[in-house]
Amino acid sequence: MLKSLLYSFTTLFVVIDPVGTAAIFALMTRVVPPGERRRMAFKACALAVIILFLFALGGEALFAVLGIGMPAFRIGGGILLFLLATDMVFARPSGLRGITESEDMEAAVREDLTVFPLAFPLLAGPGAMTTVVLLMGRTEGDPLAGAALLGLVALVMAITLVLFLHAGRLLKILGRTGSNVVTRILGIILAALAVQFVLDGLILAVAALRNSL
Repeated sequence: MLKSLLYSFTTLFVVIDPVGTAAIFALMTRVVPPGERRRMAFKACALAVIILFLFALGGEALFAVLGIGMPAFRIGGGILLFLLATDMVFARPSGLRGITESEDMEAAVREDLTVFPLAFPLLAGPGAMTTVVLLMGRTEGDPLAGAALLGLVALVMAITLVLFLHAGRLLKILGRTGSNVVTRILGIILAALAVQFVLDGLILAVAALRNSL
């Protein structure tokens, strides 16, 4: 159980990348008054938790309705996370965990950035949503393990919130280069985790094929 919790926490922490997202948050809100910045941080993290909870609890059922099995989703999700890991290692902007250039231009003219782009896609982007569904699938319907996973989602988001509240100080300490170094290290870890998801999916697919013969 402890090993599974550590695995899930590491995966969530790497994908959400609280350090890297806090640096982006600091840059995006550098002209926002401190009180408003705190409100945006709390609201964005709360919305991200709600989004991830919804996908964790209902994502697998949604894919079942669409006729997508967990083996296929683990393989596809693993490939998606590997692409995300590649972007993280090379410190490239990615629509999987950040915002594209056109979205950045749209965000520049918005007064309230909490829903877009902070909650989505910065915190609860496609990469994070894919991850929570994959991790929930690993619990195999165990309610205790499922509740523990939701608790880990809340924990990682709480860490993110703390870093958001101290984002300015964090950016001064690490600098943009320092935050990119942290992101690159996390990207290497995510690449290995993504490959494991693909391998798990292939094992499940082979087992299903054998059972059908």
